Amino acid sequence: MSKIISIANQKGGVGKTTTAINLSASLATLGKKVLLVDADPQANASSGLGIDIKSLEYTIYECMIDGVNPNKAIKTTELENLFVLPAHIDLVGAEIEMLNMENRERILQKILKPIRNNYDYILIDCSPSLGLITLNCLTASDSVIIPVQCEYFALEGISKLINTIKIIKGGLNPQLQIEGFLLTMYDNRLRLSNQVYDEVKRHFGTLVFNSVISRNVRLGEAPGFGKPIILYDPKSTGSQNYLDLAKELINRK
Repeated sequence: MSKIISIANQKGGVGKTTTAINLSASLATLGKKVLLVDADPQANASSGLGIDIKSLEYTIYECMIDGVNPNKAIKTTELENLFVLPAHIDLVGAEIEMLNMENRERILQKILKPIRNNYDYILIDCSPSLGLITLNCLTASDSVIIPVQCEYFALEGISKLINTIKIIKGGLNPQLQIEGFLLTMYDNRLRLSNQVYDEVKRHFGTLVFNSVISRNVRLGEAPGFGKPIILYDPKSTGSQNYLDLAKELINRK
């Protein structure tokens, strides 16, 4: 049984795309067949896995707007089990084009339905907004991972995302669950990091992943080389953190 998971937080700079890339790669390394759907117009998840977005004939944009079969757009990566449905800057205009489309909140759900059983996991990198495309992502998903940065105002905006999830559960997707809150950019030497960790744990209890993602320079360097951390520096802290997260996710299934 496959699982579709959105990685979402409308606050930028929380490690959302880093998590999408590296959790996907870690799951693939552990033998799971994974599709990463890049639903962010910045297309950083695509380029971070070595895909030349300028040369693409088809992307998620053509699938959503022109009805192109997703199998025509899906690309392979350096990892045998990891595939990407890439994005393009054109996706910026997709929300306006979708406004007059029938069942506009379910377009992505319709795209993924015929291919979902080809994969063990489909992870969706959402854009840092709560617009129509993110709404599509959440409607198409079984659950949501919410990255939370270990810095001031970490919980700011999360209530808005949780409220959106509740609204979607109430109508478009009653099965939608919160998979977990993931602490990112954690530094155990800093009192602030530990305070944020304690605060998130107090608020959300067992919904917080045991795995945390530590601050790691190598993790920030890897996308510039078009590689996930597990290929760029497999012995780094970041690589180990994401492998731990992948194992935790697999054991939850």
